[in-house]
Amino acid sequence: MADTIIKTTKERMQKSIESFQRELGSIRAGVANASILDRVQVLYYGVPTPLNQLAGITVPEARMLLITPYDKGSIGDIEKAILQSDIGITPNNDGDVIRLTIPPLTKERRQELVKVVGKEAENAKISIRNIRRSQIDEAKKLEKANELTEDDVKNYENQIQDVTDKATKEIDNLAKAKEDEILNN
Repeated sequence: MADTIIKTTKERMQKSIESFQRELGSIRAGVANASILDRVQVLYYGVPTPLNQLAGITVPEARMLLITPYDKGSIGDIEKAILQSDIGITPNNDGDVIRLTIPPLTKERRQELVKVVGKEAENAKISIRNIRRSQIDEAKKLEKANELTEDDVKNYENQIQDVTDKATKEIDNLAKAKEDEILNN
């Protein structure tokens, strides 16, 4: 029973790290990356549909995304969804495909994006700390129910702290890599 506490801790922290990675993927770093379109929803026959289900998205050049709709009739809806999204890039529609040209980042914009990365990293760390706290509380509940000894609880607290430290270090490494990408591209 108690070994599941460590396993659950690792699984929940890994999900937080994966969520952080998805957030980092949606932050534009001056190079074309199809993941910036992951949150774009197109109103397709009245139903909000993810853009990547309606079109092929490729990266023909370092600063360009090429969106090829599977249904040519949806090109106007796709263009409208991109304009309404928060990506801040105006699409070029030639009737067959949509091109998104990623503008080079200004120094100010790079600094803003680094701050966004820092904020997202802090949110991920808060999530990790909350998981740590809830899992330690779980171990203490088992101690009160006489399923664990005080020494067992201390041991689990140390193991949970080790898992927490590794997760926090991974978040720091991911954030640092994204900041380097933003500042150097």
